[in-house]
Amino acid sequence: MALSPVPASGRPTGRSAGPAPVPGRSSGPVRAALPRAARPGELPSVHGALLCVALPALAICAEHGQLTGEGPEGVYAAGRRLLSRCVLRVAGREPVALQGRMASADRAVFLGVLRVPGDMGPDPGLTVERTRSADGSERITLRSAVARPLRIPVEISLGTDLADLRAVASGRSGPELAASVRGTGLRWTDGAGRSVAVTADPPPMDALAAAGVLRWEADLGPGAAFTVRLQVRDGSAGRPIGSSGTGVGRPGGHVLAEALAEGDDPRPGELLRASVEDLRALLQRDPEHPADVHLAAGVPWRCGPVTAEALWAARMALPLGTRLAVTTLRALGRTQLRGGGPESGRIQGPLRDSGPHLPPRCTGIEATLAFPVVLAEAHRWGLPATDLEELLPVAERCLGWLRRAMGGSGLVPDPGPAGPWRAETQAHAHRAALLGADLLDTCGRSGGEALREAARSLRERFRREFWLDDPAGGRPAVARGPDGRVWPQLGGWAAHLLDTGLSGGGRPAQGLLDRTETEQVARLLGTPALDSGWGLRSLGAKEPGHNPFGHRAGAVRVHETAVAVAGLAALGHEKEAASLLRGLLDASEAFRYRLPEMYAGEQRTAGGSPVPHPAACRPAAVAAAGAVHALLALAGIRPDAPGRSVSTHPLRSAPLGAIRFSGLVVAGEPFAVRVGRLGLGMVEEAAEGLQLGV
Repeated sequence: MALSPVPASGRPTGRSAGPAPVPGRSSGPVRAALPRAARPGELPSVHGALLCVALPALAICAEHGQLTGEGPEGVYAAGRRLLSRCVLRVAGREPVALQGRMASADRAVFLGVLRVPGDMGPDPGLTVERTRSADGSERITLRSAVARPLRIPVEISLGTDLADLRAVASGRSGPELAASVRGTGLRWTDGAGRSVAVTADPPPMDALAAAGVLRWEADLGPGAAFTVRLQVRDGSAGRPIGSSGTGVGRPGGHVLAEALAEGDDPRPGELLRASVEDLRALLQRDPEHPADVHLAAGVPWRCGPVTAEALWAARMALPLGTRLAVTTLRALGRTQLRGGGPESGRIQGPLRDSGPHLPPRCTGIEATLAFPVVLAEAHRWGLPATDLEELLPVAERCLGWLRRAMGGSGLVPDPGPAGPWRAETQAHAHRAALLGADLLDTCGRSGGEALREAARSLRERFRREFWLDDPAGGRPAVARGPDGRVWPQLGGWAAHLLDTGLSGGGRPAQGLLDRTETEQVARLLGTPALDSGWGLRSLGAKEPGHNPFGHRAGAVRVHETAVAVAGLAALGHEKEAASLLRGLLDASEAFRYRLPEMYAGEQRTAGGSPVPHPAACRPAAVAAAGAVHALLALAGIRPDAPGRSVSTHPLRSAPLGAIRFSGLVVAGEPFAVRVGRLGLGMVEEAAEGLQLGV
């Protein structure tokens, strides 16, 4: 079972109150706990938390390192909180917390100190280091710098409510369960027979079930250390929670390559490393098809079944290999509607909020239009022939649905036959038609010419009905209604009009807009109304209903910013692309290189920092993959594995100086490219026989 506390149509509501605070806690430099209860309809913010992720395991920790049971703190597996409280006391006191940091995507390290009992000096004599992993396993080490031998009592207070993450998010987690002593630790069982155990090494000298406490006496000589290791185990299966017991381990390097970046600016390397780590941590297996993996949309709230966002993320991660695209496409293909009705060929998906002006949109339509695009582009990057043959029939059914949906109007309605007709959906449909036509031609299937004709008709109608002329040069409308009503609000959605995709020969496909319109959209994306200085606003600052915290009404969505960077770069609008890329890179540094799915679209000021969004997932699939997508726009890699060639079209302005990307995958083999300070690209490693184009 995957983590899935979220209703299909959106995010969970409510906020957890958590158990009462642990009495007698001491204060220190790092003491901020995660938020407690708030009004219904709000999520407990996890922005300030350290999230250790290795799905289906997840640990949410405050920076002080103690698990207090407050808010969403705890260790989770498959959407259930297995440990809510883990409080360390040494000589009856909690360590003074000094630092909490992520050591990797699935592991956090916490550092604290204590003065020795009876020592009146100001210097702490004991150092406490805790290392906690996503599966709840923990190593706690006390080190003494005192010149005399010490005998110090150590106790760990443990507890759990075995609550579902949905209940935790909405404040209905319930009380802690009663513990029992089992083996070298404690065990808890709820009324449904679910159980969890925590074991300790070395075994505790005393275990108090009523208080949920394990105790030791630590003998520490000068310079000596004392270490306790804890492990959380599935009580019914008797194994660590990170183990499936099936012999199938976590997916990793065989799905996503270990890409690296190095250059004049060290930050792209940090961002790429962290993003690849986060993508690997977000991988989860289809429970009924364990060989297939896909990305969770985001932690902690959106770890359910495969989504359109997982497909977008797989597309942006194609330079790391095609395997993730294959397994994601396969998982989505199983949700495709069959039969002879008008909906046959459409991939299923829930509705998603579209902001203050438009009704919800259909993520199933989004996935249906993305499916042939991702398959066609994966083919360009080097998709194996057997995978293409398996997935092509699903893509053909998607394209069949597209032709029927366009019908006599030449446009694709979203979410239903009555509209409205969204500009972003038309961009997805146009790209699907052109790349789908190329795919059918390449595979010797019929239908390519009909799709190209449909794309031509769509371009003509789009320019006639969606382009709004004004003295400033015009702008695209976000949508049209069946009654002819036009929604003129401009936002980050316009970036999708520049995302044409890779067509035959690795060239950009034709776009919806003509050259003049494309240049105007590029200019608009670079204005302060849309470019916040930290990335692209989802709704322009001057538009009615703008809200810097609205996820479709003004917040910066990393995915849209990455699409804009890549689209602008591919079309030669380097100034606007470089500005957005620098803003995204600066924001990533402020977020310690783990980008959230979105953050506030506040205008950047001197000395300022990007403002977190309280409900944002972090890490998120489209944010981590978007970082990969945006960074690689610097090199402009255009592969054509079927034609045995690859070309690079780097940003000539070299906005980040010299940079080298290695560990990428083109045509199934390692690929490395260097971009010099003068903006010239040089391929340093490629598959044998791959011709290097210009």
